[in-house]
Amino acid sequence: MGGVCPCGVRVNAFAEGVNVKFDGVSGNIRGNLTYLANVCITTLSTSTLSLRFEDTETPDHFSFLFTANEITDVKCKREGKNCVIKVRGTGLIGMTEYPFKAVFRDQVATANNDLVQSFVIKGFFDQDGTVPVEQGSVVALGCQC
Repeated sequence: MGGVCPCGVRVNAFAEGVNVKFDGVSGNIRGNLTYLANVCITTLSTSTLSLRFEDTETPDHFSFLFTANEITDVKCKREGKNCVIKVRGTGLIGMTEYPFKAVFRDQVATANNDLVQSFVIKGFFDQDGTVPVEQGSVVALGCQC
């Protein structure tokens, strides 16, 4: 993505041992999450976003790869020195399409972890709360709001 992006996010994050929820399944499932994103509001058609869940409780029973096939909206909001980026659209798990909403928080202070505040795949999956990820793994682009 060339040039300056007025609003977007780059994510290369991993979280281990996270309790998540699946629609229609009681209780939480524990596993690892890998988030990848390269999103810019001016180039939505070429922006990318994916989420991989690796089921560590019942290996491979709930594991999946979600890949956005259309990113329809990006919003950036400055909160103090930090930036919150909301990304919406649709994506695929196998051949099934689901709407999604992801909220990333780029924390400026090096002592603070970056955060994936939420990631919901409507009708399928909810990471069920904020997931801290390594500082620097969520990079806000622009955020002049």
